[in-house]
Amino acid sequence: MKTMDLTAFFQGRELNAYEYFGAHAADDGIAFRVYAPNAKAVSVIGDFNSWDETEDVMKKDENGVWTATVKNAKPGEAYLYQITSKNGQINNKIDPFAFQAKLRPDHDSIITDLAFDGWTDQEWMKNRNKGFNSPVSIYEMNVGSWRDKNIRVEELENDPGQNEEGLFVHYGDIVDELILHCKKYHFSHVEVMPLSEFPFDGSWGYQVSAFFAVTSRYGTPIELKEFVNRLHEAGIGVIMDFVPVHFVKDAYALASFDGTPLYEYSKPEDANSEWGTANFDLWKETVRSFLMSAANYWLKEYHFDGLRMDAISNAIFWKGNKMMGENKGATDFIKRMNYMLNSEYQGKIMLIAEDSTDFPNVCKSTLDGGLGFDYKWDLGWMNDTLKYLKLDPIYRKWHHNDITFSMAYFYSEHFILPLSHDEVVHGKATIVDKMWGSYEDKFAQARALYTYMFGHPGKKLNFMGNELGMLREWDEQKGCDWFLRKYPMHSSFERFFAEMTGVCTENDAFFYGYDPTNFQWINADDSDHNTFSFMRKGSKDVFVFIINFSTNPYTLQFGVPFQGMYQEVINTQWSRFGGRIENEQPQVLRAFHLPLEGQPWRINVQLPALGAQIFKVTRPQD
Repeated sequence: MKTMDLTAFFQGRELNAYEYFGAHAADDGIAFRVYAPNAKAVSVIGDFNSWDETEDVMKKDENGVWTATVKNAKPGEAYLYQITSKNGQINNKIDPFAFQAKLRPDHDSIITDLAFDGWTDQEWMKNRNKGFNSPVSIYEMNVGSWRDKNIRVEELENDPGQNEEGLFVHYGDIVDELILHCKKYHFSHVEVMPLSEFPFDGSWGYQVSAFFAVTSRYGTPIELKEFVNRLHEAGIGVIMDFVPVHFVKDAYALASFDGTPLYEYSKPEDANSEWGTANFDLWKETVRSFLMSAANYWLKEYHFDGLRMDAISNAIFWKGNKMMGENKGATDFIKRMNYMLNSEYQGKIMLIAEDSTDFPNVCKSTLDGGLGFDYKWDLGWMNDTLKYLKLDPIYRKWHHNDITFSMAYFYSEHFILPLSHDEVVHGKATIVDKMWGSYEDKFAQARALYTYMFGHPGKKLNFMGNELGMLREWDEQKGCDWFLRKYPMHSSFERFFAEMTGVCTENDAFFYGYDPTNFQWINADDSDHNTFSFMRKGSKDVFVFIINFSTNPYTLQFGVPFQGMYQEVINTQWSRFGGRIENEQPQVLRAFHLPLEGQPWRINVQLPALGAQIFKVTRPQD
């Protein structure tokens, strides 16, 4: 039976509290330990004692930890803690450190053995890194609704399908197809929406009840380990969404755990979140150890390559409101957690902030006063870009800055450009459907958008279905609309996505994205034509992007710094991508020596309406 010096736990510096608290095998049975310092009495009840609270009464030590060893308990059995508060109120509570729980509507904790000897990803774990100088393209997915249960993707091309109530796809059902899919579209990482147990399907896992329990919806802890291992074997990283800010208020979970606000703030105005959940009191050292241990648990036990931290805005500022000021206890916690996790994993994991505020130094090292994240979602880029593309093109000239503004602040953080699940739900429309215009115009602009996105500095994130050009908003009860592949516009869009992302992930011009010399505007001010042009520069190659968000085709000249030939490698209006250019002979342009826009050379380019082009530069010395 493992023992632990609890000093670090009470100092808010413990990463492995789950190895002590919870239910663990002992020489003479299963040892149960729960922190409930303000409880009057605690019993462990479960399958092993017929749920009789008098059978296994726990003992409290001087630290407020209640313990009991149950001889006949064994893995797979359900249990709860019956907690009597000082005022005599009795509640049955889940184990905060349980590794598994029953599927909703049940919630009992389950004794679980995490032992797994099937890891074969040693080489991956040795060589993985934060990806600053690598092509990082993240595929965000909801495991349960990637595809429908028992219907493979190729079958879904001809059948819309729908998940039956309560029937979820499991990790092993999809891993082979998922690997092939990620390879086809050049996704370097899969980001799974939260896998900690949660009671309400419609929360998508962002309202957590059990922070160490792998949700029972998609499989067992061992099956999740096998899933991650398979992806690693295929050279694909795995990131998980982690929710360190709030938790569900359900009576069986963490709220008023021992009859007092043990995990949440004591003041209701601080404890109540905008989502109807309870905010963690991130000033408490025991809460800090609980959450840091939870973060470490997923990284250590399941070999996740990073965590995307949800709702960080609501940690940085009280209630997420800048006017209410910085929550210093919360930001101190974030700094400590990020520092300790980075130290634990020798700087090889990704720590990503979903933060919509302008709080400075989110991605700066904690040693230099920053919050210590590696990346931050650029939600400003997302909002500005989509707002621009919803406009009728005749009005876009007055909103030109919506496209160019992101580069004014880009180098202040390590940004990821996200087109996430949040943008394709709740009546917001899918990415394609947000675009202005007719059916054909929507797809044309979506192709131009993605070319602009992958040409823009920063790492990339797309939610499942974006690569299909889905028109139906995401629904957690249904799989992606794979049947769309039988329609020419969607199959052409898929072809475009695969080919364009291939170009943008195979050359370092596109992924050394945090060096200011890697990007240069050619013309950022052509609002009259709704065009944007820029260069991406790698160790050897230079690429020119020209984007026309107007409904008019143009022949325009652009100033360029290099003599040589400019070979068109992508044109989003080529017919094979669903565009209107039947003659797909790439343009090959020779730069001629005549200064323009401060550059010594210029090229003469035919721009298709609502299109984007990528040119590779071949200089004389090349």
